[in-house]
Amino acid sequence: MAVTKKKKSINYRVKTGLAAAPLDKGFEAFKAYCYSDIDRKEMVLIMKAYVKATYPKAKAAAVLAAPEHMYTVRVHVGAAMQWVNYGLQFVPRTVKRKVLLTDGRTTMREEEFFYNGQEAIDRFVNEAMPVGEEILKAKALEKKLEDNTPAVAVVTPLQRYQQKLNETIFVDLDDLEEEWINGEEPEFDLYNRLRLHGLTGKAADSVRKLLEGWLLDYTDSYNKVCEQAVEGYAHIKRTVMRRRIKHIELMLADCDKMKAASAATRKVSKPKVKSADKQITKLKFKKDDSEFKVVSINPILIIGAMRLYTFNAKTRELTEYVSRLADGFAVKGTTLQGIDEEVSRKIRLRKPEDLLPTVLSKTNKQINTAWDKLTTKQSKPNGRINDDTVLLKVMAK
Repeated sequence: MAVTKKKKSINYRVKTGLAAAPLDKGFEAFKAYCYSDIDRKEMVLIMKAYVKATYPKAKAAAVLAAPEHMYTVRVHVGAAMQWVNYGLQFVPRTVKRKVLLTDGRTTMREEEFFYNGQEAIDRFVNEAMPVGEEILKAKALEKKLEDNTPAVAVVTPLQRYQQKLNETIFVDLDDLEEEWINGEEPEFDLYNRLRLHGLTGKAADSVRKLLEGWLLDYTDSYNKVCEQAVEGYAHIKRTVMRRRIKHIELMLADCDKMKAASAATRKVSKPKVKSADKQITKLKFKKDDSEFKVVSINPILIIGAMRLYTFNAKTRELTEYVSRLADGFAVKGTTLQGIDEEVSRKIRLRKPEDLLPTVLSKTNKQINTAWDKLTTKQSKPNGRINDDTVLLKVMAK
């Protein structure tokens, strides 16, 4: 009787991660795989290992010191670095693009496109290096202070404020960016988020630098003015990209509003007139309004001013008071004294968010130009200031 031998079964281990990456289909397929199948943290490790092995020690140290978020949003750069690690070349490829003909019709035309991976890597390094250098300088200064005062760790006010930024608003922005990477489109009110963390207009400049970097990348990709940006954000639909550009522009506007709000609430010395502080003791006004994102100035600034702008958050009425007295305004109870009734005016705003930024940041002439474009009927103010009135701005003439 014949004996049948059983075939031995060999268990092959399924390849995952970079081991399963498609290297024979070109860089585009490899980059798409990195976006979909490689964890962001693994891509960051790949990028840092490449930087450490490729660049001089001082330059690599500065790039490696850059914040994590500068790495996580540049998966295409990490893919290019790994492609170089494999010893592979970036070769031109043929793409089809829609072209508008002179007769108004469109047609598909094949064009040769070359993705310069090394240029994308150099661009990332040049952006990350100065940021990392500033962080290293701050750490060196902090270490020097610690060495000089071993008993007590001295932290400068600037370092303390930067640490607060890193632990609050920058964490929120990193979370927002991570949600965008995951395809989510959450609501994010930057102005009220800054106020929630107790941050002032000083934070707006640091936040603005980050947002302007985002905006540059998205607009370069959307308008197709930078090949690296186009390739890096090729996985994002144009409708989503346009919505994110609009969101970033709104956040930049919130930075301006926060700076204006901080300037309005900045502590000021009392006027020389001794009775100024007593004049405003009974004055009722609204300190801030989160809906229209405006904050009242210190009411003591009204005394002696020649022009005052107020906004009633309940009725949406913008009022311009002009003083007829050489010494400027005075206040009695809750009423403004010394108003020139002939030139003072008020108007109801249909869209307050369009005109309020102009009132807060522009000159009197520019405000008049914008005011004259309004079609709503004007009326004369009575000088009364109530709980719904936000004190926007004063002028010396």
